[in-house]
Amino acid sequence: MSEKKIITVFGATGAQGGGLVRAILADKDSGFAVRAVTRDTGSDKAKALAAQGIEVVAADLDHVDSMRNALKGAYGAYLVTNFWEHFSAEKEQEQVANFADAAKAEDVKHVVWSTLEDTRNWIPLDNDSMPTLQGKYKVPHFDGKGAADKFFEEKGVPTTNFRTSFYWDNFIYFGMGPKKGEDGKYHIYFPMDDKKLAGMAAEDIGKCAYGLFKKGSDVIGKTISVAGDKVSGDEMANKFSKALGKEVVYTNVTPEAYRNFGFPGADDLGNMFQFYRDFNDDFNTRRNLDYARELNPQLQNFDQWLANYGSKIPMD
Repeated sequence: MSEKKIITVFGATGAQGGGLVRAILADKDSGFAVRAVTRDTGSDKAKALAAQGIEVVAADLDHVDSMRNALKGAYGAYLVTNFWEHFSAEKEQEQVANFADAAKAEDVKHVVWSTLEDTRNWIPLDNDSMPTLQGKYKVPHFDGKGAADKFFEEKGVPTTNFRTSFYWDNFIYFGMGPKKGEDGKYHIYFPMDDKKLAGMAAEDIGKCAYGLFKKGSDVIGKTISVAGDKVSGDEMANKFSKALGKEVVYTNVTPEAYRNFGFPGADDLGNMFQFYRDFNDDFNTRRNLDYARELNPQLQNFDQWLANYGSKIPMD
């Protein structure tokens, strides 16, 4: 039997990386082996991976040498960064630059980089229809990633730029689920008017990434964008109502109102939803549901995700 190719998965204990790890392990005919990267190999999640026979190594995106060690001998690597840990687009770009240096030094043959659009290509900084954040970004957690795409090309690292979509898991873990109003009904709030929101299950992102590794050279040098479904606010509310057995209504708000909701990152997310709304055709057209399903035949639409995970949504 030929030796399996190692894929080093950064963020292996997180939503995207964990989905990729599980996808590789579930494929009994996989030609790949997993090397899971975490900052803390002593965490419960890291220990659970090790208990499955997975190689678990420590690495820090702020240190090139530790990343080189994690990439040594690997065929491929999956990179996802965590903007929400530090809220800094600058730091995110520094980490990606470090990774590109490490991947080049270790001669990695295929990097799948979890990125997003640089919204400044649509909304220049001098466009006052959307406030500028952190001095030079419109949607920092998008723009920092999009601006970092070039680091791989500049270093000559074989890369697939992998653009994801809104996580439906945010309804469970990020406080975006239906909230009970004074009228007794449950409300979801988005500044989307009647536009459709492209979204997907976080675990499906990892499965789609696995599909990209299987395609190999066919997708190197390309930008691939995925989603599991595209649903308007009203459609989403109707689906919530059916799945949860409670009346849920969509309440459209202005981007400015959303930016002022007061939770950490509200200004960034308010701008993000405004970008989704104002450039809906551009964003959604790039996300081909059929191609995403080709990458991941188990891809869930919103109804399927609600059936699987709706019971986990907090209903206060």
